[in-house]
Amino acid sequence: MEKRALGTQGLRTSALGLGCMGMSWAYGTPDDDESIATIHRGLELGCDFLDTAEAYGPWTNEKLLGKALAGRRDEVVIATKFGWDYTPEGQRLGPNSRPDHIRTVIDQQLERLGTDHVDLLYQHRVDPNVPIEDVAGTVGELVGAGKVGYFGMSEASAATIRRAHATFPVSALQTEYSLWERDLEAEILPVLRELGIGLVPYSPLGRGFLTGTARRAEDYPADDYRRNDPRFQGANFEVNLKAAETVRAVAGRKGVTAAQLALAWLLHQGEDVVPIPGTKRRTRLEENLAATSVTLTDAELTELAVPVSGERYPEAMLRLIEQG
Repeated sequence: MEKRALGTQGLRTSALGLGCMGMSWAYGTPDDDESIATIHRGLELGCDFLDTAEAYGPWTNEKLLGKALAGRRDEVVIATKFGWDYTPEGQRLGPNSRPDHIRTVIDQQLERLGTDHVDLLYQHRVDPNVPIEDVAGTVGELVGAGKVGYFGMSEASAATIRRAHATFPVSALQTEYSLWERDLEAEILPVLRELGIGLVPYSPLGRGFLTGTARRAEDYPADDYRRNDPRFQGANFEVNLKAAETVRAVAGRKGVTAAQLALAWLLHQGEDVVPIPGTKRRTRLEENLAATSVTLTDAELTELAVPVSGERYPEAMLRLIEQG
């Protein structure tokens, strides 16, 4: 598979990565055996960029990756995230990016992942109580100590990204970007390109909406994230169905799936873009990775500029993002 550079510090990954969150958390019942088989199949196909976080479970997804990658650490680029306080029982209390907390958490993450270093360490959400310069400086110390390869941020504002990058180089920003969510194009994407920071879009398939598998919010199980997603609710759902229909229509004309088309659109947005579609099934992974061979014309790219209705997160989560 094609390799792409994230940032200018030397980090290179497969053009498409694998988001591992749903293997353990948020989207239905986990199946560890199939998830591990999916990770191994991805490595066979050249997908070497695996994305996890302490928050996924919490903790269980990092443990799953540690199990899956036993004896294969040198084949992968591991990205994980810090930034939250938890009770011993796993209840999330709020953001925490204090330097001493970061130093404690990375050691716990390395133990769960069964490795002596992670390749990319993200701040999961900006902590309004800790200067971003302190966060960047602490991750820089961990890079110097060999525990971390590169520094990343997630869902940060343009101003915060600039401040962090001035303290220690940011290699990648992870944020939501897709046919389903394009708000970053106005302000954040130009800053990333000015500073030479790569973009890692999560939820590149609109949490399943762009693939045609979406149901109304109330039709999902109580523990499924989409039950509280505004875009799956009420009138928003009807508007967004039309957007998904446009994606499927273009895909049908090209003889590809809607998922492949949506991922190809992202890959066409620049060589500094590395999407991380999530799945826990080998068949879906194989479908997603085939998107790297799909080409789009300028006319098709224009046709795919579909309108979407509703906020991308519930209000409480949006407030956390806006603090960045």
